[in-house]
Amino acid sequence: MRRVLTIAGSDPSAGAGIQLDLKIFEKLGVYGTSVIASVTAQNTLGVQKVYKLPQTIIAAQIDSVMRDIGTDACKIGMLLSHQAVETVAERVHRRKIQNVVLDPVIAAKDGTTLLSATGVKRMKRFLIPRVLMVTPNVPEAEILSGVKIKSHADLKSAANAILDMGVPWVLVKGGHLEGTPVDTLFGEGLQAEFPGERIEGRPVHGTGCALSAAIAARIALGDDVPAASEFAKDFVAGLIKNAKKIGRGNLIIR
Repeated sequence: MRRVLTIAGSDPSAGAGIQLDLKIFEKLGVYGTSVIASVTAQNTLGVQKVYKLPQTIIAAQIDSVMRDIGTDACKIGMLLSHQAVETVAERVHRRKIQNVVLDPVIAAKDGTTLLSATGVKRMKRFLIPRVLMVTPNVPEAEILSGVKIKSHADLKSAANAILDMGVPWVLVKGGHLEGTPVDTLFGEGLQAEFPGERIEGRPVHGTGCALSAAIAARIALGDDVPAASEFAKDFVAGLIKNAKKIGRGNLIIR
């Protein structure tokens, strides 16, 4: 059975983070392992508190998984501190973790800042060059690249700036731009667009987590990055349409 490791934050509502990643892995038929990099108090209404785990605990969890089970792909999500970024980057290198998909979580949907400017700098310097793919949304791509995105030309410039950091592939999620939401994949001389449908009135928790987890799972199953990205886009669109009202805020993917 193919194995996928998620390194991310814990969400007690199970609508995002580690808990959602493991749901996605199960749906796609891969064996999911997890490293909790942070603990949050959040729900469908927003993020109430966050707790940074010590670097030694993060490193020890990665070592435990890699010494025994190993992994065929890895998804990295929320890393709350620059120390966590450095630790994960070092362990990705030391443990030779392959097929890493980085979802660069910098701020929550409600606007809560989740990674400091120092953390972003460390991510650009140490982590991004060691992963296969980065999946920023438009605000995250702007922060990583320093390019203000108002057009497709801006989006391409931002993606190229991120590619210049040493990562082979960048998938910029276009849901924050006006008009039809289009995710655009850049890498290896390729530019591919994956248009979607904007579903008004259905705010859903954890869609970015679900997308990166699905991409990692499909890569573990043998897809190349373009095929995995196209599959994941369609797969998550179906999950959004079937998301449920579990709490009093955003809908949750089941």
